[in-house]
Amino acid sequence: MLQSLAGSSCVRLVEPHRSAWCFALLVLGYLLYLVFGAVGFSSQRFLEEHACLSEQQLEQFLMRVLEASNYGVSVLSNASGNWNWDFTSSLFFASTVLSTTGYGHTVPLSDGGKAFCIIYSAIGIPFTLLFLTAVVQRVIIYVTRRPVLYFHIRWGFSKQVVAIIHAVVLGFITVSCFFLIPAAIFSVLEDNWNFLESFYFCFISLSTIGLGDYVPGEGYNQKFRELYKIGITCYLLLGLIAMLVVLETFCELHELKKFRKLFYVKKDKEEDQVHIMEHDQLSFSSISDQAASMKDDQKANEPFVTSQSPTSNDSSLNN
Repeated sequence: MLQSLAGSSCVRLVEPHRSAWCFALLVLGYLLYLVFGAVGFSSQRFLEEHACLSEQQLEQFLMRVLEASNYGVSVLSNASGNWNWDFTSSLFFASTVLSTTGYGHTVPLSDGGKAFCIIYSAIGIPFTLLFLTAVVQRVIIYVTRRPVLYFHIRWGFSKQVVAIIHAVVLGFITVSCFFLIPAAIFSVLEDNWNFLESFYFCFISLSTIGLGDYVPGEGYNQKFRELYKIGITCYLLLGLIAMLVVLETFCELHELKKFRKLFYVKKDKEEDQVHIMEHDQLSFSSISDQAASMKDDQKANEPFVTSQSPTSNDSSLNN
């Protein structure tokens, strides 16, 4: 009895907010997947696998060191002072892989790491697309659609004019919060970056181009490197969401929709009419079939009535 009451109360609690619960589980699952990738990539330790080196293994090790130096890994001194694949660096690498930014400054060199990267990316990239789509769909309701509808209904302005002004203001806020201000911060925190180079990094990153010629947090003796890497990871995810929200806002403008229709393939009117006629014929035939079946059912349910023969009718008329 108590279990049934508890189950019904849980259903009443979850069912009205089912979409919110599913979204929360999606966000939690994506964050756990990022952590899982960071743990997987950070587990590629060299000293644990090679406690003692032979001459052939030493030669292979030196070849890997030279190969790693081509990807920006310092041979004499590591940027972190300890190890290049720590947890925060692996978390940053996992976020760049899933967002398809891929700076290329750090790559898995072992066969196991490459195989793990392939499997992790094959599952994680579609997961990231689902995550970003769900987040943007919810954010754009509160950031774009409701404000435009409010000014349209509350103040009586034209909806198209309000939508254009809102898109321009939202674009300016996004550029300020995710390009100008971060560029100023990077120019201060990074020793060899000026404002233009910092702005260039922000654009290359949030557009998912990811050339990899500028990567933050890789300088020698970087202060608060772990916290800095986590902050950059959050910046990339939030900035990518903001970029998608702005693009979706501009795509919903009436003028852009009309402009896009110029490049669409137009449907043939004759084909449309044929489809409409076929649809009408199918609907008419189904309605007639339903009417015939209803008449048959009514006749079957009526009480039996004795019908008079034609001879009796003729005799009655003659009389």
